[in-house]
This record gives sequence, C-alpha cells and structure tokens, in this order.
Amino acid sequence: MNRNEIVWTIVVAAGSGLRFGSAKQFETIGGKKIVDWAVDEASKHSAGVVVVLPPGQATGEGQVEGGSTRSESVRRGLAAVPDTATIICVHDAARPFASPTVFQRVISAVVDGADAAVPGVAVVDTIKQVNESNVVVATPRRETLRAVQTPQAFRAESLRRAHVAGGEGTDDATLIEKMNGEVVVVEGEIVNRKITTREDLEWAVAHAHHLLEGEV
Repeated sequence: MNRNEIVWTIVVAAGSGLRFGSAKQFETIGGKKIVDWAVDEASKHSAGVVVVLPPGQATGEGQVEGGSTRSESVRRGLAAVPDTATIICVHDAARPFASPTVFQRVISAVVDGADAAVPGVAVVDTIKQVNESNVVVATPRRETLRAVQTPQAFRAESLRRAHVAGGEGTDDATLIEKMNGEVVVVEGEIVNRKITTREDLEWAVAHAHHLLEGEV
C-alpha cells in the first residue's frame, strides 16, 4: 500500500436489530461482543476507528451516537474522522468475521484509483424483480449479480462528497453510484456473513469457537 495513505474505519453499530429482536451487535460470541470482533479487525488496518453506537451508549473515546437511519449514522461517524484520512472504510458491526484479506482487497482497489470498492460474492439463487403487487417484472442474469458485503472502502473526498447531499442508501456505495463514481467489486468471502437472525447467531457462535480452537 502507498505509505502516504491514511486509512480510518467507521464501524456502524447503531442499529436496533428489529429483525433479530434485539441489538445483535452486542451479543457475545467466543467470549466477546460481535461489535468488538468487527472493531478489533478494523483496527489492524486503520490509523483509527470510529464506532457509531445507539443513543446513550457512546461514552468512550472514538465513539459517536448514531442517527435515525444508517446513512445518517455513517454521516455522524464521518464527522469524527480526521480530515487527514485519505481512505475511509465503512464496516457493519454485524459482520464479525471480515478477514484481513477482504480489508486489504478493498483498500488496495481504492489505492489503485477506484472511488469505492466493495466485497461481493456470486449469487447462487435465481433472483426475481417484482412490482408492488409481487408480480415478476424481470429476471436479472445471475452472472451479473453480486451479494455485497462490508468493509467497503472509499477515497475519503468521494465519500464525504457523496454524503454532503444527505442521501440515503442501504450501503454507502449506493451514494457513490448516484454521483456517478466508480465502484469496484472485489472478491468477498462466504464466511463474512451478516448476523441478522438467531440462526445466524448460532452459526457465528460455532464459527467463533472453531476459530479460537485453531489459535490454541
């Protein structure tokens, strides 16, 4: 990596976990909270990490309160990232097993000139696009589709510019796309799974145990 690059990471942990039934990022796996798994890995690749937490929980250094939407939470985290940062990663706290390789891939793609880089995995199911009445209107070609993950990396000025307008998106790459920036997809990993359901949590507990056994 270019030694002139300064990488910071925003870990988004402000969700209420409506689908899960509670704030899943604070569940414990392998002896530590899911959010801490995400922060610990991000810290290995960053000069600093900003953690965006639910209202009332941002009490420590490097912590800020989230907003009412994911994009607003990222904006609040972005405001805490120093202007000296040249690359900013955004990572979901609910993905505890992002590997060093995935971080390196997205950061390297931005170093190489992309406005943004996201990890993605091939879609194995046939996807149907439907209208408001659940009637199928299109069947996209599966080979053109990717299921996108985090961490996502951004050229800092591109990410800040994308958020100036106050737009909303399910991820930050969407905002870069809206301003016609170049978003590159790098290879993601199946194990970089988002903890969304109780079944996901059971899998994560087992996987964390497997990882920790391997360290012994």
